[in-house]
Order: sequence, then structure tokens, then C-alpha cells
Amino acid sequence: MKTSTTRATIYLDSELHHAVRLKAASSCRSISELVNEAVRESLREDQEDLAAVELRAAEPTITNEAFLKKLEADGTL
Repeated sequence: MKTSTTRATIYLDSELHHAVRLKAASSCRSISELVNEAVRESLREDQEDLAAVELRAAEPTITNEAFLKKLEADGTL
């Protein structure tokens, strides 16, 4: 099943473009495939980070000083 695509212009640093071209050639994939994969992964990481923040939103807050004292009491510091 082929997904719909939209043409976009992106500007890469010359060195980055060269590296992506080499990776595309060595992996028998297109630059577009590599860029799409990288963007998807970046968005997935953002989504995971936001989900983690949402899960921890209800946790009680602790001051930096109290946290350091807790670490010292636990023997971590």
C-alpha cells in the first residue's frame, strides 16, 4: 500500500547532505525515505516525552535542596 506524499523543500548543511547521500546509497534507500524515518522518530520521541510528563504531572513537587538531602540520606551522594 503506497501512502500519499507531499513534495517539500528542505535545506541541509552541505556535510549533512553528503552524509545522507552516502547512507542512502549504501542502504539502497532514498534520501526521502531516510528523512521521513528521522522525522517520524523525532516526533515519536516528542510524543513519548509528552506522555511521560503527563503521567508525572500529578506527582508532588520537591525543592532542589530537599532532593539533595534525600540523595545524601540514601547514600547516593
